[in-house]
Amino acid sequence: MSTPYWRTKDVRRGKRHRVVNGARVTVVVASRDRLRALTRSLPLHPSPVILVDNGSSDGTAAFVRRHFPDVHVVEAGRNLGAPARNVGVRMAETPYVAFADDDSWWARGALERAADVLDAYPRLAVLGARVLVGPDERLDAVSEQMRDSPLGVEPDLPGPSVLGFLACGAVVRRKAFLEAGGFDDVIFFFGEEERLAVDLAARGWGLAYVDDVVAHHHPAPAGDPHGRRVLATRNAVLTAVLRRPWPVVARRAFDALRVGPAGWEGLRAAVRRLPRALAARRGLPLPVELARRRLERPGD
Repeated sequence: MSTPYWRTKDVRRGKRHRVVNGARVTVVVASRDRLRALTRSLPLHPSPVILVDNGSSDGTAAFVRRHFPDVHVVEAGRNLGAPARNVGVRMAETPYVAFADDDSWWARGALERAADVLDAYPRLAVLGARVLVGPDERLDAVSEQMRDSPLGVEPDLPGPSVLGFLACGAVVRRKAFLEAGGFDDVIFFFGEEERLAVDLAARGWGLAYVDDVVAHHHPAPAGDPHGRRVLATRNAVLTAVLRRPWPVVARRAFDALRVGPAGWEGLRAAVRRLPRALAARRGLPLPVELARRRLERPGD
């Protein structure tokens, strides 16, 4: 994976955000041109908060520095995608990091509860929260899948084992996240959690759903459904190339061909990134691969 160039001096020098209040969890937000959403969500985050601005053109960084002086702002200088979160994790000085999108926030007391759980379960690398969507607070589909995971509950984990998560509803152990390389710029954005999840499991870390840790997500209506389908297809294929056996890669490519125009476009986009994916390809331990297959075909 390529190492991006950082414009911000703090990042180039590896300067970490200083925590002075004894907090155990840092909230890391990555955002690009979503200032209106940030003005609603930033006041709801408990300190400390690190905002990584992905090259916004709407004055996000200056506005947040002026109106939210307790938020540590890092300007990436360009759109780094999901790996922008890696910058915030590196700069955090707390043992745990909670991710939030510009349109999401954590329920009152949720991060204290998450820190207690992570303290109590030292093998836990990712705590997947119950994500409630919109004003009607419906359960997010990914949270529902994690709650009903067929992998069961391991004795040294606090809830159902999972091999995926929703980034805006995840609290991670900083050490484990960095050890596994964080999010990568092959996938870049959308569905970036799967590769990180299996890499953490391959290193012996646990991932689990914890129902009493709650996050809220109020996403805006999808502005480009076709583009999202293209991204989903591209990244499903690339994730398979990065870590899964070749028959799985072939199956995902075949699924893309069956989707129609969005699938064809996504497959072409995956081919353009294929050399970088192949350079970073490595297999998973058999137990992790078998667990991933069980999640994909729970009836088998």
